[in-house]
Amino acid sequence: MTAPRRIGLFGGSFNPPHRAHLALARVARDTLALDELRWLPAGLPWQKPAGELAPAEHRLAMVRLLVADEPGCVVDERELQRAGPSYTVDTLTELRAEQPGAELVLVIGQDQYARIDTWRDAAQWRSWVQFAVAARHGQPPQPPADWQAGSHRLVVLPLPEHPISATHIRQQVRAGEDITPLVGPEVARYIDQHRLYRV
Repeated sequence: MTAPRRIGLFGGSFNPPHRAHLALARVARDTLALDELRWLPAGLPWQKPAGELAPAEHRLAMVRLLVADEPGCVVDERELQRAGPSYTVDTLTELRAEQPGAELVLVIGQDQYARIDTWRDAAQWRSWVQFAVAARHGQPPQPPADWQAGSHRLVVLPLPEHPISATHIRQQVRAGEDITPLVGPEVARYIDQHRLYRV
């Protein structure tokens, strides 16, 4: 009997994508023995202000550059092509229809996990996935207060410290500093060529 495919889902605005994202993706892929890890750039991240959000085509291109040589990583464009805000419930509904029997693993950060109950219809779809949560600073991930043990499946990912944030990278771009160590040469070159995050 063939084991079900294990598909990791790694969403975000990726504004820009950086090496801490890649580190988390690698840990998830290897620790969880995923058959593939899908990067899902958000079209309109409904919980984030759109002020500094680079256009979708640029964020997609940067994700492609970051994962170009990374085994098991796939870029999934569906949330960029969908009209309106990006909701995880819509993506999961589509994937369950496309990949019947597959095990879906939602890879998220500790801060996202703590407020996962604010995501649309989370109480409905939490049983559809396994949550793979990146633990930082040695602190165990804490679920929302009303999410009891047993209401969802959780695995904690041992994430090495990467003090990188997209906000900091954008600030460095505006200051004219070299961001290559944070995003890699290909993404740094793309940001420079397209003059992203300058204003």
